[in-house]
Amino acid sequence: MVNGLHLYSAFLVHRTPKRFTLHSVIHPHIHTLAIASYIVATAALGRTDRGEAAGHRRKHGVSILPKDIWHAMCFSAVFVFLGILFCALCRCLECPFGCECFAVIRTVKCVSKDLLTAPENIPGYARTVIITGNNIHQIGPSSFTDVSRLLRLTEMASHTFSSLVNLRFLDLSGNQLALIHPEALSIPGSPLQELNLSQSLYNFTALTDLTTALRWGGLAGLLRLDLSGNKLALLPPGMFSHLPNLQQLFLTNNSLVAVYSGTFSGMNYLEMLDLTHNTFSTFGTDALVELDKLGDIRILLGNNPYTCSCEINEFVAWLNKSRAKVDVDAVRCASPGALTDARLRGLSIQDIGCVVPVLAEVADLTLQTSYVFLGLVLGLVGMVFLFVLYLNRKGMKKWINEMRDACRDVLEGYHYRYEIDSDPRLGHISATLEMDVSFFSVLSLLLY
Repeated sequence: MVNGLHLYSAFLVHRTPKRFTLHSVIHPHIHTLAIASYIVATAALGRTDRGEAAGHRRKHGVSILPKDIWHAMCFSAVFVFLGILFCALCRCLECPFGCECFAVIRTVKCVSKDLLTAPENIPGYARTVIITGNNIHQIGPSSFTDVSRLLRLTEMASHTFSSLVNLRFLDLSGNQLALIHPEALSIPGSPLQELNLSQSLYNFTALTDLTTALRWGGLAGLLRLDLSGNKLALLPPGMFSHLPNLQQLFLTNNSLVAVYSGTFSGMNYLEMLDLTHNTFSTFGTDALVELDKLGDIRILLGNNPYTCSCEINEFVAWLNKSRAKVDVDAVRCASPGALTDARLRGLSIQDIGCVVPVLAEVADLTLQTSYVFLGLVLGLVGMVFLFVLYLNRKGMKKWINEMRDACRDVLEGYHYRYEIDSDPRLGHISATLEMDVSFFSVLSLLLY
């Protein structure tokens, strides 16, 4: 009778912990509650056994055998164990195959499981899904209920993430995206704030697709974009013009050689631009105009192979006067050898060996000297000519008088001919006189 009483008491005591344990299946702190249920059950059983034993001792004057208490405690322990086992089973059924689920931090982790497709039946409490190191090749609109990181994707279909209306951070780094649908990033309400596409573009075609996706994706709320490590050689003009609220743009570890006009148009709220670890040797006029349009933002230009020759003079002048917050300590010469690791800011024309202005000055001075020398030569020739005229002034005077007389005789002959031609009575002798006058005119010229 006593043993039956103890068993019945233990069952009544453990009915509440059992219900609490079943409820903890959907509670994030499942393990903590299971342990707490065991402690409460044990404590309650101890209090019940001690109270019943004391009453029995007062009533019958006999002591309860210790094995009765141990039987009840064993029954309670078995009950708690079965509850925990049932909870773990339910938890495993909730978690996708090959994944680990952490309800406390609301995370589902499927790392290096060689998954070929996206995991299904992700728990509703999940806010972060980590699927790194798998072999997933394609995702679509029905692939996830929530996602934070994927790996080794090659294609993104239209409206892939359209069901994730609360998605704030999307990490697609380390993939080999070759095909991106123009509306792959389109999400109702534009909730996306951070997009990580580092080391994820497979070729130049993917860059073209991404440019279209950024334009048609409706990413007005995007604040941070990471395109580092994609071996980009150029950026299409207007690529970021449809990201009006973008604040941070990472383009590090690419192969960019120049910035063209319109590359950063429409980025009125940009706060930080990272162009480090590219292949810039200098920045031309168009690039400097684009950087000036960004205002006094943080611009990282370090760790590029700058060639400190005369062509970089304009860039050095921009560094010395720019309002932007440039990492000037990292902007250093890579060549020539004499200027290796020298800071660009503060370099003078003489330091970079820019001799083009000096040559221009020398050429201008040489031209001026040539003009002066030519003037002197012409002046000297004129003086010699005048001196020769002065020495032969008498002969020149005589020659001038003779020429004057000869010209007078010729003019008188023409006048006489005119008078003969005008008189009809003398017309028959005009031809003879014309020949005579011409003959004597030529003869007079030859004699003089």
